[in-house]
Amino acid sequence: MANPFEINRLGKATHPSPLRLSYEDGDWVANFVRDEERVLHQIEYSGEPASILERTAGAFEKAGPRDRLFFEPQNVHAAIVTCGGLCPGLNDVIRAIVLALWDHYGVRRITGFRHGYRGLLADTPYVPIPLNPKAVGDIHRHGGTILGSARGGGERTGEIVDTLIRHDVNMLFTIGGDGTQRGALRITEEIERRRLPIAVVGVPKTIDNDLSFVERSFGFETAVSEAVRAVDGAHREAVDAINGIGLVKLMGRESGFIAAHAALASNEADFVLIPEVPFTLEGENGLFAHLEERLQRQGHAMIVVAEGAGRQYVRADGHDAGGNARLGDIGVYLRDAIENHFQENQQEIGLKYIDPSYTIRSQAANPADSIYCARLGSNAVHAAMSGRTACIVGIVNNRLVHVPIFAASDRRNCVSPDSPLWLDVLVATGQPTVMRGKHDSTVPPPSVRS
Repeated sequence: MANPFEINRLGKATHPSPLRLSYEDGDWVANFVRDEERVLHQIEYSGEPASILERTAGAFEKAGPRDRLFFEPQNVHAAIVTCGGLCPGLNDVIRAIVLALWDHYGVRRITGFRHGYRGLLADTPYVPIPLNPKAVGDIHRHGGTILGSARGGGERTGEIVDTLIRHDVNMLFTIGGDGTQRGALRITEEIERRRLPIAVVGVPKTIDNDLSFVERSFGFETAVSEAVRAVDGAHREAVDAINGIGLVKLMGRESGFIAAHAALASNEADFVLIPEVPFTLEGENGLFAHLEERLQRQGHAMIVVAEGAGRQYVRADGHDAGGNARLGDIGVYLRDAIENHFQENQQEIGLKYIDPSYTIRSQAANPADSIYCARLGSNAVHAAMSGRTACIVGIVNNRLVHVPIFAASDRRNCVSPDSPLWLDVLVATGQPTVMRGKHDSTVPPPSVRS
């Protein structure tokens, strides 16, 4: 049975790796990864267990160093771009890629193209910068990216490939989210059309943790940690006020993972509003009614809302350079709507609204994310050196694997309302399963998502 997760290769790997590894266990030397090693995608089953042979069609190629390379290290010119919004860990990944190329493989030509794909366009004003161990020595201690970042430009694939050819680049590392990786897929298609030996390997960066077949994207744990600080602060303000209400808006355009995890980690939220679970404000089963009950019962309330929640109340206003809809501000809308509601009912409240989004995005990675970034970066290098292309490196079932770009960027990973994660949120908050009227037609029912 064919494996739909098979990874494209530029050609046969014939050059011996300079890494001094082995294939033997117990010799105190790290091992090469064999090409046939796989990681199962689905590890759960119901009913009669399927045989391993039947399930290998859903298996990912295991990431790691190979003993044979497609590229001769002395002939490699590697390029790195960081695209999209900021995210904790960008500098960590850049550093890991540079050090793996330089120290493990002896690559001496490494270039950082600035401000994402825009730095690869024919008319770019941004000059690329050379990268080496000295240039990246302590960048992991700082937030942001030394290469700068930007949205857009990834659709101009012909110009981008022309730039790669002009600079004699044969290895491109794309650090970014679903839009970035869709751009990377278009670049690989153009490279393939021209029959060029250029590898394109992505490192998944999406603070919302919403790339398919990637259990955790880097920066997510840091984002949750910082989000918890905001939730705890808003909760303290609410507890100390008369009918205090804390309201925190967190990242999550399509997926509510940060809001859900922050609520569970803080254990202070009374309501969590995410894009995957519709809600209404008015009516006997709306948010306002439950908020009133919570204030009456405990004297304060804490609301966590993801930025993409409640889209029937705030409309998108056009698109940004990356093609993402410019969402209306649900946090500000809720703040004003809650204040107006209680003012009309002549009930005093003390509402504190916090939006820590850009503060979170600009943070340096915490230790857990920093470790993860280091492993993602080095394994991206191993993949590219062996001639793998059109793939990203991610984690599946606690194993680093290669995922085809088309699979990772095909759809978003979302919080399922039927999932154990959302059940845990409902238990922790005590909020009702559904907060909308029985005959409300303004909100579509939740779609089936993974």
